[in-house]
Amino acid sequence: VRRRVASLFEAVNRGDADPVLATFGPKFEHVFLGESALGGTRRSLAKTRAWYERLYRLLPDLHFDVHTIEVSGGPWNTLVVAHWDETNSGTDGVRTHNRGIHVLHLSWGKATRLIICPDTVGLVATLDRLAALGHPDAHAPMIVD
Repeated sequence: VRRRVASLFEAVNRGDADPVLATFGPKFEHVFLGESALGGTRRSLAKTRAWYERLYRLLPDLHFDVHTIEVSGGPWNTLVVAHWDETNSGTDGVRTHNRGIHVLHLSWGKATRLIICPDTVGLVATLDRLAALGHPDAHAPMIVD
C-alpha cells in the first residue's frame, strides 16, 4: 500500500492524474479542505478530472515530497495518512511552499474517500496573487457535485 500511494504522488508530480483517477471505486469522495477554487467535494470522475485539470493549470510544476505514509486496517477498510511538503511556482514563477496531509480510505484496493488537508492560508495567498494577475481559475467557483 505504501509503494502504491508513493507511486500516486509520483504521478501527480509528473502532471498525470490518470493513475489517481483509476484508484477511485464506483462510489467515492474527493475532498479538498478550505474555501477556494480548489476546495469542495467531488463524487464523480468527471468533476474530479476537471479538478485535477484546474490544479495543473494553477500550479503546473506542483511537486510533493512525501515524508511518511502510515497505513492501518485490513484490506476491506484501509486507512492511509501521507504527510507531505509541497512546492510550486504558480503560473507567475513565484516559488511557494506548503505542507499538509492526504487521508485516504481504501476498500479492497479502491479509494472510497480522499481528503486533502493543506495549509490553506498559503494556498489562498497564492490563488489571490494569481487572480490579481488575471488567472481565470484562481477565484473560480469550486468544482463540486
